[in-house]
Parts: sequence; structure tokens; C-alpha cells
Amino acid sequence: MNIVCLDMEGVLTPEIWIEFSKESGIPELKRTTRDEPDYDKLMKYRIDILRQHGLGLKEIQATIARIDPLPGAKEFMDELRSLTQVIILSDTFLEFAQPLMKKLGMPTIFCNSLVVDEDGFIVGHKMRCEKSKLTTVRGLQSIGFDTIAAGDSFNDLGMIQASKAGFLFRSTEQIKADYPNIPAYETFDELLAAIKKAL
Repeated sequence: MNIVCLDMEGVLTPEIWIEFSKESGIPELKRTTRDEPDYDKLMKYRIDILRQHGLGLKEIQATIARIDPLPGAKEFMDELRSLTQVIILSDTFLEFAQPLMKKLGMPTIFCNSLVVDEDGFIVGHKMRCEKSKLTTVRGLQSIGFDTIAAGDSFNDLGMIQASKAGFLFRSTEQIKADYPNIPAYETFDELLAAIKKAL
């Protein structure tokens, strides 16, 4: 029995922090897991910058409300879900992801949550589990699923490499160069064809 595990940001949707960086005019918030493999370090860095600028959850959610899935992502998800089960495994947060899931037809997403104080400032984050993508893929495998995974960043490599088939999608030149054994695709049609072949 197969299940496809997909990253969200950079694969199905724009990178939320990059979009918020553009809207807020704070270039430091452009850093993502493509740049910083240590997610805790990255989030502490982001929270510090938000606090310095007096920005909270509602400002980020206002940006998210204007974000649409990447062109072709909804159609890709619809076709993929007609063939097999799909779970989005993301290091984003429920508070960010919900509006985007509605625009993608409400697929299942496993992600993390934010800690927000009474003034609406983000003061921390709660990870669902350690190495959440890899841990989830291994958990699915332990209950009889064959996993197929795709993502674009450092934090996707564990689930990609642990799956029966794994793909890079719209990744960086550096990651593609560092992991030449992982097939890399740039279009939803290419990724869908590769997944269909692996099913």
C-alpha cells in the first residue's frame, strides 16, 4: 500500500516567510530551511526579528490570506489524490497552513504549532516530534505503507532518502549537486509522472 508524502512550502505553495519578508520589507526573514538546516535555530532567529519589529501572528496571517498555491499545485494534488493517499509533511505551523489547505482542497497535513502570547506575539514553537518528516515516514512504514516522498529543502532529505522512491522538486542547485543520486524535477507534470511510475 502506497502513500505519498509531500513538503508544502516551495513545493505546493510559496515560501510563507519569503512572502512575509517582501510584504514587511525585512530581508532577514527570507532565510528558510534551504539556507539553514537547523530548524530550531532558524525559528529562534525569526522570532527575535519579529519581536524587534513589533510584528505578531496577525500580521503574518494577513500575508498568508493573500497567498495562493503555486500555479498547477491544486490540479496536481487533485490528480495525485485520485490515484493514491497523500499526506503533506511540513515544518510550517497549523496557524499558517490552514488557509492554504482550503485552497488546495483540504488535503491531510501533519505540521507543527506556534506558541503565541496574550499580545499576539510568537514566543516559541512546538514541534510535533523530533525530525518530524523522517519520523512520520518511518512510522507510516512501520504500519505497512510504502512511502514515496518529494521536497525541496535540507529538512526533506531524510524522508526522501528513507522512502521507496524519493524526489527533489524545485530544489536549489546546491542541494541537487550535493545529492546527485536523487532525481530532481522542475514541473508538476514531471513529478506526477515519476510518482505514477513508483506507485
